[in-house]
Amino acid sequence: MLTIDSIPAKFIDQFPEGTSIHGILAAFLTHGDPELLSELDVWRGVWPDWEEFESSMPIFWPKHLRASNSTYESSSPEDSQHTEAFPIILPPSISGLWNSPPHQSQQAPTPYETRYQNLLAQQEKRLKAAWDSVISVFPGTDWKSFAYNWSIINSRSFYYVSPGKEEPADWNDAIGMVPYADYFNHVDDAECEVKFDGRKYTFKATRSYEKGEEIYMSYGSHSNDFLLVEYGFCLENNPSDAIYLDDIIIPALSQEQKEELAAHDCLGNYNVTADGVDERITATANIMSMSPEDWQKYVNGEIETQQAFSLQDTGRIICEWIQEYLKQSAFAVDAAKGVLMTAEEGSEKSTKEKLDLILSRWKQIQQLCENALESTSQWAKLISKN
Repeated sequence: MLTIDSIPAKFIDQFPEGTSIHGILAAFLTHGDPELLSELDVWRGVWPDWEEFESSMPIFWPKHLRASNSTYESSSPEDSQHTEAFPIILPPSISGLWNSPPHQSQQAPTPYETRYQNLLAQQEKRLKAAWDSVISVFPGTDWKSFAYNWSIINSRSFYYVSPGKEEPADWNDAIGMVPYADYFNHVDDAECEVKFDGRKYTFKATRSYEKGEEIYMSYGSHSNDFLLVEYGFCLENNPSDAIYLDDIIIPALSQEQKEELAAHDCLGNYNVTADGVDERITATANIMSMSPEDWQKYVNGEIETQQAFSLQDTGRIICEWIQEYLKQSAFAVDAAKGVLMTAEEGSEKSTKEKLDLILSRWKQIQQLCENALESTSQWAKLISKN
């Protein structure tokens, strides 16, 4: 494995305190001892090229295609040609932005951890911090070379923590490279068991395979927005796909309601799947339907749900939230089509490939919302009858 423990200490010691493990690994691939790196030549020879990352990962798209709430500034020359405001075509979980009020992202810091929201800003922050560290040690570093190696590690690493050490504060730094194991492609319900014993990885198929049949592994139960940002692809059928309603729900809450929901671990990370909504969304719709007195009785288990409020009202509130997301998807689809129509000559093919990817993602989101609306409506009707 290629891990922080396999890099010479004299190389690591050059970097400022706090430099990410991810950044040091990428710096080693960029500036490490050629003799040591030559041992990886056969493996590196089959890695994807820069063009594949540039075309599939939003972090490397031109600024007018990756508008987000990020404060990161790319080193791409193409970005410097664009200074005007751009339409928002990336999904809110990626961009952190919406095309129309009143549900645009809040300017204040989110008072809870959002692993699957503001994805692009989080990723760009990690890359920018790693870049700042590497150029402090190697001022002449080529941006594209470093960004390429950073992306290789970001998209092809496995879980790894140095023996005897605690997991790092940032889970993105619990990483190591496993030669040739990074050939496995992803499906959510892979029929391949992956185990790590602290020293080595073992991959074991859980069924018989025919010669020539591809064996997949699971990268984890992630939404398609996460897979797009981190790996540059979306699954056509993803059981773990989800969208988040935080930017729609939280602005509608009073400060007292936020504090009450936070006390019961029900504030934020409001995810919707094709099967419907999670308990956090239901609890939040409940607090908007009930009096403060009834809410306290309900969360304390003193009264049944049906005694306190109409479940049809709760279902209606939830459906309105999901419908708002559908409205936003229509804005984004129109914006993406508008960008394609105004694409500069010579860049049209590249732009079209990216926009086709985004449009297909929005179609998935629209279908997910419609399925969730149906599930929620049926749920509310069924319980109200009982």
